[in-house]
Amino acid sequence: MTIGGQGPYGPPWPPPGNPYGPAGPYPPHGRPPPHGPRPPSAPFPPYGHAPNHPHPYAPYGPYPPPPRPSLWRRFREDEWPTLRELLGIVRRIPGCIWGLVLCCGWPFVVLLLTYPLARSARRASLLVFPVDRARRLLDPDLVLLQKIRAGLALAASFAILAVWGTSEDWEEAQDQFTLRLMTTPWLLLLTAPLVLAVLFRFAPPAARPGMWSRLRPARRAVLCYFGAFTAVPALLLGMFALYREFPDSVPVAVLVVALLAPVLWLVFFVVLSSPTAVRTAFNTTQVHAALPALLTGVLVWEFAALNLAIAELPPGPPLVGMSALLGGPASVTALVWWEIRRLRTRFGVSLRG
Repeated sequence: MTIGGQGPYGPPWPPPGNPYGPAGPYPPHGRPPPHGPRPPSAPFPPYGHAPNHPHPYAPYGPYPPPPRPSLWRRFREDEWPTLRELLGIVRRIPGCIWGLVLCCGWPFVVLLLTYPLARSARRASLLVFPVDRARRLLDPDLVLLQKIRAGLALAASFAILAVWGTSEDWEEAQDQFTLRLMTTPWLLLLTAPLVLAVLFRFAPPAARPGMWSRLRPARRAVLCYFGAFTAVPALLLGMFALYREFPDSVPVAVLVVALLAPVLWLVFFVVLSSPTAVRTAFNTTQVHAALPALLTGVLVWEFAALNLAIAELPPGPPLVGMSALLGGPASVTALVWWEIRRLRTRFGVSLRG
């Protein structure tokens, strides 16, 4: 018998009279839940935070947890491990190596004292110069060719010095390397505005407001880097002047010792942020994808002119010296031209777009 019409299934509501028994505390209609009662005061735990979660990969769902990056990768691309984590890794070193460390223990003690400052400076450098901004468009073939070219250039320079070089030539090569490290940020600061002006000149008017907006991180990065770069010698000169003026003053000596920590932090910041700052041209690579290639092509010729103005030709016959002087910039220029061509053909990025 049906209720509420001649249909074979009846209405969706229960029939009158509560045929399922007296009303109880369990909905619906007094029937208990299939898995037993649940206390009303116990909240539902979030997924993955239950004490005995049935899934083996909680809280990552049906997927395994991501692999932890290696220690070398953390030191190179990520935030450095804490001192406690580092000491936990050091405990697994064999005892024979610990004996060698204890024989010359003062570098280990200095490392323990300065590591927190270096880690803090590394964190600040990652905030100002993120590692992922080094290249906007990655081309594996181009990266491989650049590594091969750098290896061949280093091998050729070493071979020339080994065959025709003297002790003065080796010392001059070391001085040139140090000079290049010191002058690269300043040359980059002077060259980047010129290359950016050329790119803005070629860019269409509709794209220029977006390029201007992407220059804001670059301005902040330049202020932070060169502020730290110039603060280090200024603080050192001020400390030496104070100590020379008041050599017997205890407050001055305490002040000089207290200023050593900020100076060391600034030195760590400049050293750790310099590789990313040079690769990203102070975060100006976000303005245009072809900017790193153009800057590299201009900088190599500037370094060649600087080396020719300061030092003589590389050792060896004149033909070998001219080839060593011009071969590096010429090969880099060829790679720059190929990179710009691949940006246009593979990614649709042109100097006017």
